[in-house]
Amino acid sequence: MSDTTASSAPQPAGATAAVVLADGTVFWGRGVGATGDQVGEVVFSTGLTGYQETMTDASFAGQIITFTFPHVGNVGANPEDMEATTPAARGCILRADITEPSNWRAAQHLSDWLRSMNLIGVTGIDTRAVTRRIRDHGAPNGVIAHHPDGVFDIPALVAMAKAWPGLEGMDLAKDVTCAQTYQWSQTRWSLKDGYGTLTEPKYKVVAVDYGAKKNILRSLADQGCEVTVVPATATAEDILRHNPDGVFLSNGPGDPAATGEYAVPVLQEIVKTGKPLFGICLGHQLLSLALGAKTYKMDKGHRGSNQPVKDLKTGKVEITSQNHGFGVDRATLPAGVVETHVSLFDNSVEGIAVEGKPIFSVQYHPEASPGPQDSHYLFKRFTDLMDEAKG
Repeated sequence: MSDTTASSAPQPAGATAAVVLADGTVFWGRGVGATGDQVGEVVFSTGLTGYQETMTDASFAGQIITFTFPHVGNVGANPEDMEATTPAARGCILRADITEPSNWRAAQHLSDWLRSMNLIGVTGIDTRAVTRRIRDHGAPNGVIAHHPDGVFDIPALVAMAKAWPGLEGMDLAKDVTCAQTYQWSQTRWSLKDGYGTLTEPKYKVVAVDYGAKKNILRSLADQGCEVTVVPATATAEDILRHNPDGVFLSNGPGDPAATGEYAVPVLQEIVKTGKPLFGICLGHQLLSLALGAKTYKMDKGHRGSNQPVKDLKTGKVEITSQNHGFGVDRATLPAGVVETHVSLFDNSVEGIAVEGKPIFSVQYHPEASPGPQDSHYLFKRFTDLMDEAKG
């Protein structure tokens, strides 16, 4: 399929889908999954595996995901690899047509799964060109459109992309958080037994759900944590009435400054208690805001499972899984808050800790799913802090 980059370029024969950017750029392709139009921020992810986990990561709310790996869908889809019950992403952009699945765990063709999840996909796109466009000019607003009849109103789609306000200033945590408090006891997956169940809990942890991935909760349970999950809008009283040994702040989508309007005062109350506190991704950003730092919208962001991060204390380099478009401004870190990890891609802040207190957070995803498990030790660091706090 021809991938042209001008709104005036003729529509190729057989085109049933298009990616239309706010500047009028059009990429023509073939539609898969659901039909219709979806608007969002067009981003790219460099992961080689785990497309289903990526598509169901709530951190991708409001975004259209371009997969840089060309062969997506060849292992199908299955119910075990869902990181959220309902995907919050707007759709996906793929290079190659989706082949028949070839994996013993496959339960569905990816196109059928996309349709069942109401997600639009476009294949036949020059994903390298899309990625270069994002690399050089930042993540644009765009519309992903799948019309089986091949009829498109391109000016209307451009107008839709232009009218979308973008993620800056947008609180999306409220859209993806849980509706009510619940308990979590499922542990991580193994080839032999699948998912397990925590039977002998050692710690009581309250996890604030800003869009939590299931594998984060499984990783906590794997360390002996009996997890109580509360909504993003939970008050300090809501959290502390469970008398937790520690508090966890989850990943999530959107602008941390917008979510912080209601989350920051709550976290400042939690910090005062002295309880161990661990944040990941959006949780890291919100904790930083609560401590007095500021966040900013990144030009491209980090999305993929091959992101190098240096531990400033040990000097070791971890290959990490990441998905974020906002970062913590190093220059605004207050006294007593130290930077613990740094990105070797762009030197951005990847982790912080509070001196003399059991409080730390990281920008990346130590639970992986998908991605490497170099950073899984951070969950044990959290339980070690709870052990110390217990005396």
